[in-house]
Amino acid sequence: MVISAVLAAFAAASNAFASVLQRYEARTAPSTEAFRLALLRDLARRPLWWLGIAGVAAAAVFQGAALLTGPLALVQPIMMVELPFTLMLAAVVFHQSLGVRSMVAVVGITAGVVALLVSVDPSGGDTEVGVGRWLLAAPGIALVMAALIGLGRAVRGVARAAALGMATAVMFSLTAAFMKDATGRIPFGAAAFFTSWQLYATCVAGLFALFLLQNAYQAGTLVVTQPAVTVGDALVSLLLGVLLFEEELRLYGWWLVAALLGLGMIIFGAVELSRSPLVSGVVAPPDSAEARRSSSPGPAEQPAESADPEDPAGPPSAM
Repeated sequence: MVISAVLAAFAAASNAFASVLQRYEARTAPSTEAFRLALLRDLARRPLWWLGIAGVAAAAVFQGAALLTGPLALVQPIMMVELPFTLMLAAVVFHQSLGVRSMVAVVGITAGVVALLVSVDPSGGDTEVGVGRWLLAAPGIALVMAALIGLGRAVRGVARAAALGMATAVMFSLTAAFMKDATGRIPFGAAAFFTSWQLYATCVAGLFALFLLQNAYQAGTLVVTQPAVTVGDALVSLLLGVLLFEEELRLYGWWLVAALLGLGMIIFGAVELSRSPLVSGVVAPPDSAEARRSSSPGPAEQPAESADPEDPAGPPSAM
């Protein structure tokens, strides 16, 4: 369990490292190259961008190893510390101070993750999921995804960002579940791993999750989107760990109260970090209004009351 937790933390740090470096290079790319292959050709000539790609690959390896050695309900909540890692790395790369509120948020998320995991104490579980169990779970997952995406297409502003953020969280959790099921076949040999449908389902689900994430970012500010993605991923992963892998959680008595307290700390920290211009500058799409605000001159930490009002309509979704 300790090894799985450490590997998951390394995965989160690698993702944060990749996000910061890729955003650092994307900031200087011409805006005329947005949504064009020319953007990739430009970035491919930059060593730091490739270092970010290496970070993505390392994160996948660390996460796969963590899922191979530990429960899904343990690994995915730990991945939430990617947001604090991102903020701290961005402060170094972009030469800005964190600010007191951001530091409090970092502590809040970290302490919340610890409190949540200690309280629910995920344990046990299978390393593989039978086809029958996937078939039983598939209709429910498909129904939830259809409802969230349908809601995201029907509404605007905050509601769209929240709905698409939750849809993204479900897909990230499902991607991790596919990955854990695929890595569970590694002990049976390379052929069993590379011929498993779960491996390729991981790739497809991951790409779809990234597509949904960009639409969620486009629909509203990070203050809405990031908490939905961050907290939703952890909660759905806890549920999938129980339903698919038969993992055990301690959800009774005062342990449940402590778990809810930890969850509240995570939500508070995610909302506060989402307000930070540092996180906006790294996570928001390069040509979005939020990214432009974060890259403009100004103090590293702005009070909430001075932040730009949220555009309720937002740009049209790419979906």
